[in-house]
Amino acid sequence: MIPLSLYIHFPWCLRKCPYCDFNSHAVRGGIPEADYLAALVRDLEGALPSAWGRTIQTIFIGGGTPSLLSATGLDTLLGSVRARLPISGTVEITLEANPGAIEAEKFAAFRDAGVTRLSLGIQSFDDDKLGVLGRIHTATEARRAIDLALRHFARVNLDLMYGLPMQTLAEARRDVDTAVAFGVGHLSAYHLTVEPNTAFHHAPPPLPDDDLAADMQDLVEATLAAAGYGHYETSAFARPGQQCRHNLNYWTFGDYLGLGAGAHGKLSTPGRVVREMRRKHPNDYLQAADAIQERFEVSDAERPGEFMMNALRLIDGFAVELFAERTGLPLSTIDEPLTQAEADGLLVRITGRIVPTLLGQRHLNALIGRFI
Repeated sequence: MIPLSLYIHFPWCLRKCPYCDFNSHAVRGGIPEADYLAALVRDLEGALPSAWGRTIQTIFIGGGTPSLLSATGLDTLLGSVRARLPISGTVEITLEANPGAIEAEKFAAFRDAGVTRLSLGIQSFDDDKLGVLGRIHTATEARRAIDLALRHFARVNLDLMYGLPMQTLAEARRDVDTAVAFGVGHLSAYHLTVEPNTAFHHAPPPLPDDDLAADMQDLVEATLAAAGYGHYETSAFARPGQQCRHNLNYWTFGDYLGLGAGAHGKLSTPGRVVREMRRKHPNDYLQAADAIQERFEVSDAERPGEFMMNALRLIDGFAVELFAERTGLPLSTIDEPLTQAEADGLLVRITGRIVPTLLGQRHLNALIGRFI
């Protein structure tokens, strides 16, 4: 059976970062925590028929800044989930957190509520860069939060960005070296991209040119490899056994329930894939009797592209039988673009796997485009 995960979205932040295109909203006048938790439970109960007979393998609470939840609120939320869904005895429960002092003080309570993995939005250890990125924490607070996280959690991820406004190669090196020195099990290293409908899109900052950005990417990958991190997905690096199981389920086209404002979900039955999207604005989500804004079936023509969009992000590619298992379609459906991509040196077929080459990894959008 296709594995099932649960994603829960918390849509509020203390401040909206200028690069962020996620469904997040700056707090104004306080967070309606009790009302939002009640809405999440209503949403969950409405989704139960979609999950009958299936066990949740991973839970990811993202945002926004879900660490703004009170410890009691998080405990209530996870208790509500456990009371309504069968949960694997080895469940991975990830919580995204900002390294500000207020959230950091709650780490022990989050662990006691059942969180097994903490993901910290560090982005940089340079105060000037943090200021440009609109982050509310300082480099000192980031270091303190990492120390606290490692005290309470066996599994910690740090989010880093490179290609930042006016960033030099030496500054990028200092950031990744600092992250490695903490010894966390997982690092997510992203190139800053300017997305539509963000403050950076309306007023673009001065960014490193393409050559310098490529040098930064090479630097990050080489540094992390030398430090024992396996590069297992486009932006994800992990020590042995520390890969993010929740994200691996996305990338292998697994299923997931999505709860909360703007959350997306994907649910499969034999030969059929259905996607759902919840009402996006928090006020609409809180007030609506039905949380679902849109539900649609992914057509036979669209499923191969959706599968490849995810699976080709994996550095080691995917087992050939996974395509038919997750899409309900034979691999021959994509034989022509597969053959052409292989001839162009973008991927290879080896020992029952389809694997992007280094060239394919560097031109991933172009490679994925062959299948859409």
